Amino acid sequence: MLNGLTIAFDLDGTLVETAPDLIAAANHVLTSDGFDPVEAHLIRDQISFGARAMISRGLEINKAVRTAEQVDELLARFLRHYEANIAVHSHAFPNVVDVLEACRARGARLVVCTNKRTYLSEQLLAALDIRGYFEGIAGRDTFDVCKPHPDHLLGAISMVGGDPLRALMVGDSDTDISTARAAGIPSVAVTFGYTDVPAVQLGATEVIEHYQDFDRALERIVARMPASVSPSSRKCE
Repeated sequence: MLNGLTIAFDLDGTLVETAPDLIAAANHVLTSDGFDPVEAHLIRDQISFGARAMISRGLEINKAVRTAEQVDELLARFLRHYEANIAVHSHAFPNVVDVLEACRARGARLVVCTNKRTYLSEQLLAALDIRGYFEGIAGRDTFDVCKPHPDHLLGAISMVGGDPLRALMVGDSDTDISTARAAGIPSVAVTFGYTDVPAVQLGATEVIEHYQDFDRALERIVARMPASVSPSSRKCE
């Protein structure tokens, strides 16, 4: 059983393949500003850095210069378009639902720890009918800090009543894995997400190529954790 274990999942590129809709939103704002759309592979690895980074890369590819205020306006336009088209092509990665169901059935607490805005995270997970698997969502605006600050992850664990000594982080990018490392929490890196550094080079505790491997990675991590945690040892209340 996984009673007392908290599993924090990143969202984009970890739980859900969101690239098609995010890239469509970026190209929407670029073309509405008179620029050429960019090919998906040229902007995909910027997803983990957020919408502003995607827009900035698109402008760079177009050899365009915009002020910070102009980029702010493009970002606002991006968010409006994305919210209205958040799950046109997005979908959970293969076997994600099986993993979530199995972990919940075995007693684990599940929480989303993402740099996506909270309202968009809620909307996306609801649209894909997987919101109910999670006891909480910690978005980029839930706390005063967000990943890679360790308090984002520690806060996500705390918000669902978990303990850092019995927790792990699942993510696809250096942002996720470095956050877990800073928090002193083991991690699982997936190889199919959005990163400019290969997942095997991120320094995660475990690396998986698909969610069919998740259970074995989870068991190896849990075997190295304390079997239980006393209240006095809790770090994040």
